[in-house]
Amino acid sequence: MPDQVLQPIHFPDTLRNWPWPRHLNPHFAVCKNESETWFETFKAFSPKAQKAFNLCDFNLLAALVYSALSKDGCRVGCDLMNLFFLIDEHFDLVDTHGARSRADMVMDALRNPHVPRSDGEWVGGEVTRQFWLNAMRISAPTFQRRFIDEFQIPGFYEDHNRSIDEYFKVRRVTIGVKAAVIINEIEMNIPEAVMQNEYIATLIAAATDMILIANDVYSYNVEQARGDDRHNLVAIVMRTENLNLVDTLGWISSLHDKLVQKFLDAFHQVPRYNDPELNRQVAEFADGLGNWVRGYDSWSFESERYFGKRGKEVQATRSVNLLPKLS
Repeated sequence: MPDQVLQPIHFPDTLRNWPWPRHLNPHFAVCKNESETWFETFKAFSPKAQKAFNLCDFNLLAALVYSALSKDGCRVGCDLMNLFFLIDEHFDLVDTHGARSRADMVMDALRNPHVPRSDGEWVGGEVTRQFWLNAMRISAPTFQRRFIDEFQIPGFYEDHNRSIDEYFKVRRVTIGVKAAVIINEIEMNIPEAVMQNEYIATLIAAATDMILIANDVYSYNVEQARGDDRHNLVAIVMRTENLNLVDTLGWISSLHDKLVQKFLDAFHQVPRYNDPELNRQVAEFADGLGNWVRGYDSWSFESERYFGKRGKEVQATRSVNLLPKLS
């Protein structure tokens, strides 16, 4: 791989032709307050770590990607985002065996939410149980089955270099997007046969890959500085294609452009049905997938997750200095 030199990172404007504008759920402030208050009762982090966690503003992410949901739906979305990132942070603290044990607790809480969790158990089990009880309150059994089927715990990377195709195959499962986008239908009742339609499946797959790309492109700078970029698409493309950083981002931008076109083509071919209510729900779900892509991109700059307090500046300039490697 070519030697890296310190240089500006110029982010490609991957959504320059994306027809979905930024929207914020009107219930954001109320849901954020409720979800933060609920989440902090678990004391899952030290006060210092909780403050850093809050700066990422995962409730903002929920309000951006679930902008059309009701107040109850937005609250479920906020709780899910907090749960996802709790899992992400806490799994980094244990070995593979410990992570698998915690993953089992999460899945057991989803499948048996009315069963109290054991005393002294890892806190994530109870967070999951309470989140799911609230979600079940406003959702149909079809949604509930689909969410559990799609819910996958991030992590469990085998320690070896992956090809680009292998990486996408793994990350499509572990990034959690498929379960997250299902929240868009939490107050709907779309039959499984409809959700299996090839065009809807294409929308979900293309949106998942675009969100994956955004996550890896925007997180790359910090991860490469920490030496923690082995499971980042940018580093994998640089290694496997023998490209420098500039050409790598161009390669990824071209891939993203193809995904945009794939999504838009499928969006215009989503079928219509004889049932007007089903048509409305399918149209709203498809539109929500387009909004998810925009919402995730907006949150990446509006929170402090990737760029600290300089997010809006980076969004405007599409540029940030490459951080030096930490010794």
